[in-house]
Amino acid sequence: MVYDVVVIGGGQAGLAMGYYLRKTHLSFMILDSNESVGDAWRKRYDSLVLFTPRLYSSLPGLALDGDPSGFPTKNEIADYLERYAKTFNLPIQVKCKVTKVRKENNEYHIVTNDSKIKSKKVIIATGPFHTPRIPSFAKDLPKNVVQLHSSEYKNPSQLNRGSVLVVGGGNSGAQIAVELSDSHDTYLSIGHKIRFLPLSIGKKSFFWWCEKIGLLKANGDSFIGKKFKDKPDPIFGFELKERIKNNEVQLKTRTKSIKENVIQFEDLSTLKVQNVIWATGFNKDYSWIDIPNLFDGNGNIKHNRGITENTGLYFLGLPWQHRRGSALLLGVGDDAEYLAHHIESN
Repeated sequence: MVYDVVVIGGGQAGLAMGYYLRKTHLSFMILDSNESVGDAWRKRYDSLVLFTPRLYSSLPGLALDGDPSGFPTKNEIADYLERYAKTFNLPIQVKCKVTKVRKENNEYHIVTNDSKIKSKKVIIATGPFHTPRIPSFAKDLPKNVVQLHSSEYKNPSQLNRGSVLVVGGGNSGAQIAVELSDSHDTYLSIGHKIRFLPLSIGKKSFFWWCEKIGLLKANGDSFIGKKFKDKPDPIFGFELKERIKNNEVQLKTRTKSIKENVIQFEDLSTLKVQNVIWATGFNKDYSWIDIPNLFDGNGNIKHNRGITENTGLYFLGLPWQHRRGSALLLGVGDDAEYLAHHIESN
């Protein structure tokens, strides 16, 4: 069988794509490497809570259960995604790792861990988070220091007693630092000034206000989009700010090097710790896509709203693919709908 469309990735982007493909006459299949739908969320650290309220944490066609103004846990999202797939009877093949995509005679050949699949069109919906980004000097830490990437961190029981350095200033690093400050002397290394934003203003979610001023719908080329696109993500909520104020989390500048068990920072201060959490993000890995002319000079995917120069090849769930929320639950549905219309008419 040759499918009309194969979607690679069964997370929020792939499921949203499936929802809109269900509305077409096209045959399609969603492939995901996890054991079950939602596992990408289940595997994250135990205490993870989204900073978007439930009202802004749903995919098209199915609202997330619970208080719309409350904040869902990662397990809620995992269970929601599983329910989403069942509600719309989406054809998903789990435990299916794609190892190669190539094009032959106007058909895409998809090689997986146990099969070969053919399709007229392919949508890459694997998201932007592929392989943990850890600085090369991490190898210079002695073996008795516990070091984990944030994707490996689950809870404080994994760590040695003593102090911990969290490296990275995103919301994951902030949440982990706050949690660890209850049990460890905690330091947070950040290479930029932290911007804190409230979770709510008055009795309305911060994202309600963003919707009102047009930020949620602003594309990357708009005036308001350009103002936000290249800035580091803000930290939502004031828990970390309070911990810093009370000296429960101590700020350090950018981590620059490690010699034996001494960590040196950009301001030339040094520190010895018993644990390091690398909340340093992820690198993209598209090495399995054997398609020419895919990247620009900076290594970014060449596309227009997810449509590439290679006929029949699409991307979904990229940061700022079109708007601020393109890689988030609250925004990926708009991009999926756009691609579904384009695919059906071409």
